Amino acid sequence: MTTATTTGSPSAPASTSTPASTSTPGATSTSGDVRPSAQPRRALDWRLRFGFLSLIWGFSFLLIKVGTGSYAPFQVTLGRLAFGTAVLAVAIAVKRDRLPRGARTWAHLTVAALLLNALPFSLFAYAELTIPSTLAGICNATSPLWGMALSLVALSEDRPTRVRVAGLGLGFLGVLTVLGAWQGFSGLDARGTALALLASLSYPIGWIYVRRTLAGTGSSALSMTGAQLFLATLQLAVVTPLFTTFPARFPLLPLLAVAALGALGTGLALLIQYGLVTEVGPTTAQMVTYFIPVIATAAGVALLGESLTWSTPVGAVIVLAGAALTQVRGKA
Repeated sequence: MTTATTTGSPSAPASTSTPASTSTPGATSTSGDVRPSAQPRRALDWRLRFGFLSLIWGFSFLLIKVGTGSYAPFQVTLGRLAFGTAVLAVAIAVKRDRLPRGARTWAHLTVAALLLNALPFSLFAYAELTIPSTLAGICNATSPLWGMALSLVALSEDRPTRVRVAGLGLGFLGVLTVLGAWQGFSGLDARGTALALLASLSYPIGWIYVRRTLAGTGSSALSMTGAQLFLATLQLAVVTPLFTTFPARFPLLPLLAVAALGALGTGLALLIQYGLVTEVGPTTAQMVTYFIPVIATAAGVALLGESLTWSTPVGAVIVLAGAALTQVRGKA
């Protein structure tokens, strides 16, 4: 949720200062400072593709909830990554793109795959065992806040301003509002919420790592993203059998949810974002971040019957306002 390269967290919000991932439930990708090469203007207006991307990533939290209703969280994540990797593999083959080269690059991509895909995807899946998809979607929106806080420490070129610091404080005030802090967090599953917040924190940690290790590799964003998802799939393929048993049956609806989560919410979403960044730039493309929790909340309430108190939408608006302020550049 992961914007010159994207994520995809659940969708993941864009990095605080580089064109890098958004997410979501999308899957964050890495390409360092590589920019996609210029492409001809698409037949489908970018605004329509922007809206479709918002819907895909917004509905990803609902799909996770449906998938984990019948399959273990690691199994949902493995399926998601496998389907997403397959879509990108086809795109790479069609474009005749070349995979990254060099053991050092692949080693850094392995770490990026863990921080930007395998870990946050798994944490969100486990979180949604005990918290509603609406809350997971809002927790995902805190990623730019974590990114701003971390960048002040880890990125010397990312100087704070009064506006951005105010946005950071406002955003976390929104988190407390969503969680009902004045009520002592009553009725809140602390473990599930903590897992969702940790998932959103994993994205900016990964982005900072990517900026420090994978800038200027010379590979395309598409090939780097495909390689990263492939490595994340391998990681889950190793971990999943150790913590889960093979399903005795395969219920159709949850299976379709996992397939859609991977093929659409990860694979296709990354291709759409890749095109948007090429056409309208990372600043505009990353604005999809602010639509994701709205769609996730609407989908959870309308289709899953999840309850909604006044503090959830109000807190979500405050979180998004704070996240938007942390992206403001220039003097303040």
